[in-house]
Amino acid sequence: MNREKEVKAYLEGKLSQAEKLKYEIADEMGVLDKVIKDGWKSLSAKETGRIGGLMTKKKKEKTAQNKGQWITYVVYMLLGAACGIFDLMYMDTAGQSEKGLFSEIIPLALMLIGIYAAMLIQLIIHGAGHLIFGLMTGYRFSSFRVANLMWVKLDGRIQCRKLHIAGTGGQCLMIPPDLKDGKMPVMLYNFGGAIINLATAVLCVGLSFLCSARSLGWTILMIFAVIGLAFALINGLPIKMGPVNNDGRNALVLSRSEEATRAFWIQMKVNEQIAKGLRLKDMPDEWFKVPSDELMKNGIVATTGVLACNRLMDQQRFDEADMLMKRLLAQQNGIIGLYRNLMICDQMYVEMISENRKEILDEMRTRDQLRVMKAMKKYPSVLRTEYVYALLVEQNPKKAEKLMAQFRQCAKSYPYPSEIEGERQLIVLAAAKMTAQQEYIRGTKAGN
Repeated sequence: MNREKEVKAYLEGKLSQAEKLKYEIADEMGVLDKVIKDGWKSLSAKETGRIGGLMTKKKKEKTAQNKGQWITYVVYMLLGAACGIFDLMYMDTAGQSEKGLFSEIIPLALMLIGIYAAMLIQLIIHGAGHLIFGLMTGYRFSSFRVANLMWVKLDGRIQCRKLHIAGTGGQCLMIPPDLKDGKMPVMLYNFGGAIINLATAVLCVGLSFLCSARSLGWTILMIFAVIGLAFALINGLPIKMGPVNNDGRNALVLSRSEEATRAFWIQMKVNEQIAKGLRLKDMPDEWFKVPSDELMKNGIVATTGVLACNRLMDQQRFDEADMLMKRLLAQQNGIIGLYRNLMICDQMYVEMISENRKEILDEMRTRDQLRVMKAMKKYPSVLRTEYVYALLVEQNPKKAEKLMAQFRQCAKSYPYPSEIEGERQLIVLAAAKMTAQQEYIRGTKAGN
């Protein structure tokens, strides 16, 4: 296929998955326009090599993800089938006593509400499982999140705040026990959610025998049981859930790697210090040593590299931060997509307060990047980046002020004030640059 036909096929969505992947990677790297205009031969040897490396990495990840997705699909199909059967059984029983339209609509509505409620409750129970087994094995409470509501321990008191992280339903974070010979208990804490989901499923099956078969109570208990079993399987079986490991896979990785265990411990200690009001820049240096390229292939270890970048940003060591982010983003490592996108936000900020080259920023603001930023539009670093872009690049003060109002609103309910403090300083720095630019322009005009 010649270049023109291939480009046309890509634009029309008719390429094979392998060829489509190549174009998607080119888009992520910001070289897609060059490829479409001048072909693949226009790329440098470094760019070509990086595309090849990323393709190999993504194919491997896709294989692992597909296995996890197939298991997830099967579990959810069985869940849907089971809920459907229980619903039909109840509707049949209810319809025997009542005739008419409402005899079908009301039971169906009740079942749908029951399924939604059961999933929400099992999600809360899952988080509670991590909490319970964490406390049993020496961890201490730090935060508990369901959807965008978060209960976090700040200044010795548990407070309710808001935090939205795209693609997550909740999270339980805890303060870990001390490392002993490079080890700490990880199995029960990670498997705790799945264990409690399974336990509630068994309990509901037992309680169902106390109800009349096919009654409303029996049906709700059985639906609650199958949803609990689904949660237990999806989180307990060691698989990849999209780009990240589930609880079961994390537990196995941690049990086999002291480096991963230490990285996991550091992440939790960093979170503990942030909750206490400490900034990244004020935490121990040894927590932020960038692992070797080989160790960075481990997803849990790779988070340490992300934290190192975040700390350099908090220290306003922008040149070092930019160099490290470029190196890590170019590697075939275990940094998950969301962290990569947030790192690109930081890269954009560094570019805007330095050379502020529109063509470089356009390369960073790919469709994937903008999609993630839209999904994370209430996250402080994303709001900061969009504010600075409106201020320094678009030079749109009205849009910038609107984004600043959103940032202030976010700051009121955000769980970690120390992070907000750091973001405010970055915003002030950008605003100072804008003021300096305006004064320079006015001075130039006055001189003329």
